[in-house]
Amino acid sequence: MVSLAQLRVDYSELVDALHKGDDIKAGELLEEVIPRLEDYLRVVMRAEANAARECVQQAFLDVFEQVRKDNIRNSQYIFSYLIKAARHEYIRYVKRQHKFDYDEGAFNEVYEPEEQLSQLLDKERQRILEECLSELRKKSREFIEYFMNKPEATTEDAVGEFDLSSANVRTKKHRILSRLHHCYKRKSNQ
Repeated sequence: MVSLAQLRVDYSELVDALHKGDDIKAGELLEEVIPRLEDYLRVVMRAEANAARECVQQAFLDVFEQVRKDNIRNSQYIFSYLIKAARHEYIRYVKRQHKFDYDEGAFNEVYEPEEQLSQLLDKERQRILEECLSELRKKSREFIEYFMNKPEATTEDAVGEFDLSSANVRTKKHRILSRLHHCYKRKSNQ
């Protein structure tokens, strides 16, 4: 069994192996990284085993396409990129499933006090965020809601959607998030 301290985070060799067509080296590295990604989805996102497997596979295919197109700039961060891709793929997967697929037993569950507090805090955070969003100008609100509704959207996607340059998209997103952050801090301390 491998301890957490022994787990690698630099899989830049994977990018090199994929570029070079070294299927043996790529296969060895994938045997190591794929289970870690599945575990991440199962533990952090509470995905079922089959859903985790399916999402990781699709995420890897998406990342592989980016590697093939030479769009990965810093190969030492490929593991972080894979985790992000797997997380976004799982979010898309959940959205594709029935949104209101109720578990009858869930209605009968009794929540512990700390779970109730956590749920109340989440609702309060959501309420404050909605208030802060409503204070934004219409164009700014539409811009940031685009990213909220499409968590997998890239800067390039927004460039096409809003007819802005990449730099303007990043700047606008940063400024709006900064405004929301300050609004949230102000309202949560009232």
